[in-house]
Amino acid sequence: MNKKLYVGGLSYSVTDSQLQQMFASHGTVESAKIVMDRESDRSRGFGFVEMSTQEEAEKAIAALNGTQHEGRSLTVNISKPREDRPARSGGGGGYRDRY
Repeated sequence: MNKKLYVGGLSYSVTDSQLQQMFASHGTVESAKIVMDRESDRSRGFGFVEMSTQEEAEKAIAALNGTQHEGRSLTVNISKPREDRPARSGGGGGYRDRY
């Protein structure tokens, strides 16, 4: 039973607290987090919300998926487990390193 939701299509100005407020009318929000770019520290336009129950998560999806917020169409669905990705090397291997 997954209660964590992926929320895409967010305006880059939306904050964690605004994201929480968007979902609060559909149930108890346990957490709301906007994903930020590590280098620029700006929003990447998506985030994750965890509701307190599966039923509240489904209610939020039904109410918010496909709706407009600040001129953008929201995508709200059950979050998929994070896939393990290979570690990125810190540098090297570029054109200048070879010649």
